[in-house]
Amino acid sequence: METSMAIRDRFSKKLNCPQCGNSGFAEASEIDDPKRKHPDFKVDQLPRGFGVQRPSNHQESFMLKCECGRKFPFRSLAEAAAERR
Repeated sequence: METSMAIRDRFSKKLNCPQCGNSGFAEASEIDDPKRKHPDFKVDQLPRGFGVQRPSNHQESFMLKCECGRKFPFRSLAEAAAERR
């Protein structure tokens, strides 16, 4: 019997703090399998000045904290940054 490892989807997102303007790129990954209940979302690297406020298996509820004290979900600001082309 052969077991297959789940493939991790790796991506970069630009983060911008709406309060102080701190910005940078975060490196993140999650398991690329729509049948999984939890995508095992992880932030592998954060830019200087950002930290993890509350980890989560999902981008939508993974909370970041800027050094200025502003807290925000990873996905909310990352998506807003991606839409500006």
